[in-house]
Amino acid sequence: MKIKKINDLDKFTGTIIIPVFETTAKSIVPIEYHGVTVYSQVFYGKKDTHYLVEKYDCTHVFIGLGKELDYKALKNLFRRIASKQKEVFAKNVVVVIPEKFNANQVEAVFSGLVLGTYDLGHYKKTEEHPFLNADFELNYIAKSDIDKAANKGIKIANAQLETFALVDLPPNKITPKYLANWATETGKKYGFDVTVFGKEKSSFVGLHSFLSVGKGSAQEPQFIIMEYKPEKAKKHIGLVGKGITFDTGGLNIKTAGMLHMKCDMAGGAAVLGAMQLIADLKLPIQVTAIVPACENSVDAQSFLPSDVIQSYAGHSIEIIDTDAEGRLILADGLSYLIKNYKPDTVVDLATLTGSVVGTLGYECAGLFTNNEDLSKKLQQAGDAIGERLWQLPLWDVYKPDIESEIADVKNYSGKPVAGAISAAKFLEYFTDNHASWAHLDIAGVAFVDDEFAKTKHATAYGVHLITNFIENL
Repeated sequence: MKIKKINDLDKFTGTIIIPVFETTAKSIVPIEYHGVTVYSQVFYGKKDTHYLVEKYDCTHVFIGLGKELDYKALKNLFRRIASKQKEVFAKNVVVVIPEKFNANQVEAVFSGLVLGTYDLGHYKKTEEHPFLNADFELNYIAKSDIDKAANKGIKIANAQLETFALVDLPPNKITPKYLANWATETGKKYGFDVTVFGKEKSSFVGLHSFLSVGKGSAQEPQFIIMEYKPEKAKKHIGLVGKGITFDTGGLNIKTAGMLHMKCDMAGGAAVLGAMQLIADLKLPIQVTAIVPACENSVDAQSFLPSDVIQSYAGHSIEIIDTDAEGRLILADGLSYLIKNYKPDTVVDLATLTGSVVGTLGYECAGLFTNNEDLSKKLQQAGDAIGERLWQLPLWDVYKPDIESEIADVKNYSGKPVAGAISAAKFLEYFTDNHASWAHLDIAGVAFVDDEFAKTKHATAYGVHLITNFIENL
């Protein structure tokens, strides 16, 4: 999609999108634009409403903004129009940008319109969204120059669309090798280096905890390392994303909910999407990201409950539950990143526990860190775009939950309480007491039911959050 500014609607034919702030249902002053008059009895700009008028060979789409705007609501509003009203979009489309809009609001509008092109029916024959035509040009009318904000919104959406597909596509498509190839090709396109360790190299390096999880699968594990190194980078950020492309639970096999376990790589997908976006925006921050990717499956080679395995950090791990596998691959990812790259700050993202869903529901992710400044900056970055975080404790009173009598540490407390916290304490054990580390448990927000599909689907949570956090360092 390309954007183009036009100065007026003379000789324009097509679709005109007109955002309108809310007045009142009893307003005597009608809404007027382009010779079209809309009275308050039928439309007055109430949030999440729209009104269509055909006139002058144009389809006028009046969109209600409500009285107050927040980034996420605005983005969803325009995504909804693009997704659910795509039949009203002609070959020519113009968006009228209100004079009151700031750069973030412009960004949200264009980002939402692009996200509205997403179709979950990857294997169905459906008509392509008009915005996806190679020569499509989205026009806009604005008093000021908004190209920078609009193009940024499009780049954000493009990274999120890629993340949608990575999470939503089936596990026979999205294998560890697929993720490795995606990272390699995306790195070439956007400008970051990619190194991939297969099974043999991972074993040689000593990524034993990571390899243990994939032992029962025919899919070869892939340890994906991405390096974005701009000139004169101000800081160095490390990212780790859980890349379990399908999770059966291993020999502690899941008894419910396995249908959706293709989403267990959503943390890894968020890191992949964030790397695309960070490089696309050319942010002046060095970023090293690791996605340990494997499949937790079942066969005669699968690791066993009560096994004791080794880790890259040199710590031994007692396996209490093979369904607590995400923390095992993250442990090696964190240790390898911190030891070999020494980033200033480390953030990991993972669909790690059902416990965090029980605690926070589907409205925000769990945040774990002992660095209050880091916590504040991550929460601010999330609040600004509607990807919320809530901090939960990492107190040492929870440390006994991961203590093992036979090994240095165990991977699961065995208790039906504080599961998200004990999982975070396990990860902390492998950070070498890094002074600026945060863990985001995104299990409740990465794959959800909402208005944009009939079944659970990806949200790309974390892509924009991490990028916004890095951008504002």
